[in-house]
Amino acid sequence: MSDKQTKSRPSIGGQALIEGVMMNGPEGVVLSVRNEKGEIITEQQDYKHARDKYKALGWPLIRGVVNFVESMIIGYKSLMRSAELSGQLEAEESTENMGKVDRWLNDHMGPKMFAVISTVASVFAVALAFGLFMFLPAWLVDLVDGKLLHDALKDFHPFFEGIIRLVIMVLYMFAISRMKDIKRVFMYHGAEHKSICCFEKGLPLTVKNVKGCRRFHPRCGTSFIFVVIIISILVSSIVVLIIPQLNDTANRLWWMVCKIFVVLPLVTAISYEFIRYAGKHDNVFTKILSAPGLWMQRITTAEPTDDMMEVAIASILAVLPEDLKAEVQPKEAGE
Repeated sequence: MSDKQTKSRPSIGGQALIEGVMMNGPEGVVLSVRNEKGEIITEQQDYKHARDKYKALGWPLIRGVVNFVESMIIGYKSLMRSAELSGQLEAEESTENMGKVDRWLNDHMGPKMFAVISTVASVFAVALAFGLFMFLPAWLVDLVDGKLLHDALKDFHPFFEGIIRLVIMVLYMFAISRMKDIKRVFMYHGAEHKSICCFEKGLPLTVKNVKGCRRFHPRCGTSFIFVVIIISILVSSIVVLIIPQLNDTANRLWWMVCKIFVVLPLVTAISYEFIRYAGKHDNVFTKILSAPGLWMQRITTAEPTDDMMEVAIASILAVLPEDLKAEVQPKEAGE
């Protein structure tokens, strides 16, 4: 297949799931999961993109924020569905595997109480994330600069806050990568990347070809997070230089609100455009900004097994139109 044909191929995104992979492509959102019997279950998800209904939501800069929100929604739904299809959810909800407190809640409160508890847990998780990645870095920089350095680094707070966020994220990712269940998800993450890479190279989607592809991809969500942090450092620094009053301790709350509701959407929009650009161009600029995210993928992805690659192949084939599927589908069984 020629380079021109390969470059004109539609963009496909994905996400690792519990014992499976979700792909988002021309034919919609599809997830493939291997169940307890070893069978691959492929399921089309009913989801309509907002940009298909409102064309303006697909415009540059606007589409970044819209796609980020949509990816969070699609990802969460796909993750929950993969837990059901793989049998993990049933195993966790089985009263035989429940602790005494969980069994008592199940017997006396019923599923509605579990729904409430799950909602509260989700809200707590979001609050913890904001505290860990937004408030903690700002508090640490204010504490060290104010108490020890007497505001000598006042104009450089955004830079040091960004460095602390990077450190926290790397440590967090490394810590959870040691967990057995998360490690399997990261292996499926590798299978997702390798299968997309194989498709983009124009090779038939076989386990042998997928295995020979790299598991690092510039359009990965890990790279996106790194780009967000790097660009947030630049944007926040510029805003503080233009409005230095925001860096005053008395205005710290207003600066936090500004970062969440103004800076973060802007940074997300710019980062999305860069990730799209980096996925289609290979030059010094994209290599420099993409490098940290690609390095981080050494933690968030792992080499998958053959059966994991089979799941990823099933998922990516399901999102392709018939003519394109015919080009990359193996011609012979076992190929």
